[in-house]
Amino acid sequence: MADKPVVITDQNTQKSLELPVIAGTEGEPTLDIKQLPSELGYFTYDPGFASTAACTSEITFIDGGKGILRYRGYPIEQLAEHSTFLEVACLLLNGDLPDEAELKAFEHDITYHTMVNERLNNFISGFHYDAHPMAMMAGVVGSLAAFYHDKLDMNDPEHRMLAAKRMIAKMPTIAAACYRYHMGWPTAYPNNSLDFCSRFLNMMFSVPAEPYEVSPVAAKALDLLFILHADHEQNASTSTVRLVGSTGANPYACVAAGISALWGPAHGGANEAVLNMLDEIGDVSRVPEFIARAKDRDDPFRLMGFGHRVYKNYDPRASIIRKACHEVLEDLGKTDPLLDLAMELERIALEDEYFVEKKLYPNVDFYSGIIYKAMGFPVSMFTVMFAIARTVGWVAQWLEQCENPTKIGRPRQVYSGPAERDYVPLEKR
Repeated sequence: MADKPVVITDQNTQKSLELPVIAGTEGEPTLDIKQLPSELGYFTYDPGFASTAACTSEITFIDGGKGILRYRGYPIEQLAEHSTFLEVACLLLNGDLPDEAELKAFEHDITYHTMVNERLNNFISGFHYDAHPMAMMAGVVGSLAAFYHDKLDMNDPEHRMLAAKRMIAKMPTIAAACYRYHMGWPTAYPNNSLDFCSRFLNMMFSVPAEPYEVSPVAAKALDLLFILHADHEQNASTSTVRLVGSTGANPYACVAAGISALWGPAHGGANEAVLNMLDEIGDVSRVPEFIARAKDRDDPFRLMGFGHRVYKNYDPRASIIRKACHEVLEDLGKTDPLLDLAMELERIALEDEYFVEKKLYPNVDFYSGIIYKAMGFPVSMFTVMFAIARTVGWVAQWLEQCENPTKIGRPRQVYSGPAERDYVPLEKR
């Protein structure tokens, strides 16, 4: 049974308005406030949109208080244990888990769209040699509309799905090309005999001088990380993709905007910040010192990788990644003092009253950077890895928005500048 409307009354005019309650499949009831400005003359003030739903969506559900994350209804723990990244991508795009034939067809489509136009390599070579990979990614992805402008009718569902598949397929190729340009290595083309993650690792690290063998454990861990990062409801970058999409912009422009939003250190750059923080701490013996600094309001130091805007419980993705982190380090034969440092930091933080009271639990960024470092990815590539995975969520959300179009996004504001005043000629100022 639907929740009863909520009646609000303007105490100044005594006018009342019934606000309908929108009830989703799960989650908190939501007030429909569309009529508030026209009926009572008010807008709502919600900095950061922490209490505002900008859309309805069937893709991802999060319950931050209970530590729940589900894709299309499937718990992230089950998908992480049993699924693959491309199966999850197919699920997010189409709404249901594919059968065997559907999955093979989807994998085939992704595999044979991995190549990029050769002139894109000329475009990449125009960047400065030490350009940040995320700057290159935003520019290159935004340029794809100029290279793949065929079948870009946003009113055609087949064109939209083709664009979505192209994005998923080409992102690893572009990411590897940006990295290799930075390293001064020759371009490595995709090997379609390999699976999605093995193909990407091969494009990243193979060199003509010697054979390169992909570690199955590394490929599996990368696949897991991509699953966990595939979508996360209406976060900053996804909301950016939807906002740009509401203008009717092509999907390449939308995803390029999402990449730019993801680049921020408070969003996708957080795993990079975690490694920088661990380097700053340096040794396990210094953990208590930095814990004390984190609790000192007058100290600018902050523990990166703890707490989450949505989760007020243990991030369900963090516990999954923690196990994979140990497996990768063991398989690659690496002992990393940063992992020991991270484990001690986690132990103290989970037992300390300050962190427990504030529910500052380790999040997904806390461990992912350590795994990427063990695989050989430089810190500058960490956010790029996030972008490869999140592209699936971006295009799934973009497709959903195209199928259920809303008005162009137009947030309101509370103006706090000067009141009306007259122009003063220059000589009289």
